[in-house]
Amino acid sequence: MDSGAAPGGASLASRSFGALIHVKPATGHPGRDCGIVTDLLRHALALAYLMAPAYLANMAPPFVRYWRGWNRPIHARLLGTHKTVVGAALGIAVALLATAVQAAVSGLPVCAGLARVDYRYWPLLGLGFGVGSMAGDSIKSLFKRRLKIAPGAPWVPFDQLDFALGSLLLVGPWAKLSVTDMGLILAVTFVGDLAVNRMAFRLGIKRSPW
Repeated sequence: MDSGAAPGGASLASRSFGALIHVKPATGHPGRDCGIVTDLLRHALALAYLMAPAYLANMAPPFVRYWRGWNRPIHARLLGTHKTVVGAALGIAVALLATAVQAAVSGLPVCAGLARVDYRYWPLLGLGFGVGSMAGDSIKSLFKRRLKIAPGAPWVPFDQLDFALGSLLLVGPWAKLSVTDMGLILAVTFVGDLAVNRMAFRLGIKRSPW
């Protein structure tokens, strides 16, 4: 019996084995993928920059607890005693100040790419964010009282999204936000509001972590 390999058999076997273990080059494009991620991050940052006046307006009213001057509830029976005139006015003022700053820096190259609206109309934007935030929060409180939910008791997710919904209702059409944009804003707002409120509660700024 001939136990030797046929001529060229070793070469053929080597080629066959090489074909089996051959790894094809990756079909992905790292540069393109990185560009997509960068664009998404830039888009998310632009949305956060747009909503910054609303976020600041929402954070302002709890600081009224340090105010020793005149203040009174907007409507104690309907909204509770913690929704006050000075608190609402402070929220609107902070939103106006925030949009004024955005308008002042809108000409800078680093800020130009973030603008989703025309900041020449910053007073209207500030009022939209401020009034929208305070109105959204007050309407939420009205429903909580109607549902017999105690002030300071959690009502997830409305405690986290009330001010954002109010702001988006007034400013969203102006900024020409898509449904996806609004969904992303609400998702980021929900997570961020939970974190900020818990921090404010631990620092003694807020009476409840909601």
